[in-house]
Amino acid sequence: MISNIPKYCSSLVKNQYHNGHPDLIPAGMFPKNSVQHSHIGIEVKASRYQSGWQGHNPEDTWLMVFVFDSNRPSDAVQGIQPKPFRFIKVVGASLTKNDWSFSGRSEISRRTITASVTKSGYQKMMSNWIYQIPNLP
Repeated sequence: MISNIPKYCSSLVKNQYHNGHPDLIPAGMFPKNSVQHSHIGIEVKASRYQSGWQGHNPEDTWLMVFVFDSNRPSDAVQGIQPKPFRFIKVVGASLTKNDWSFSGRSEISRRTITASVTKSGYQKMMSNWIYQIPNLP
């Protein structure tokens, strides 16, 4: 999505900084369309889940989430029939630090630190939906 959205929205480009934040930035705003970290732009996530989205840091940022439905690698072993990939919904909103819950990690943990979107952030995202399949519960 990060590579394809700019094809249809010329004011955005993929952030050329390796693992830079956010994923999409305004075209021409940063030298070589590359920035390690900025609050200007859109962070993009994909999820199988309709809520419970995570990032690495609680911060003020625009977040866009593509929620999808598809088979999992283990489905064939479990006898689950193939199904077509589809997007369930796309939501996006400007979140503040208060819309995140920071999980952190212990000193001995090797787990990547995470922050989860809170109820307030979820409500912002859902009230600003971009796409959703018909009759979504």
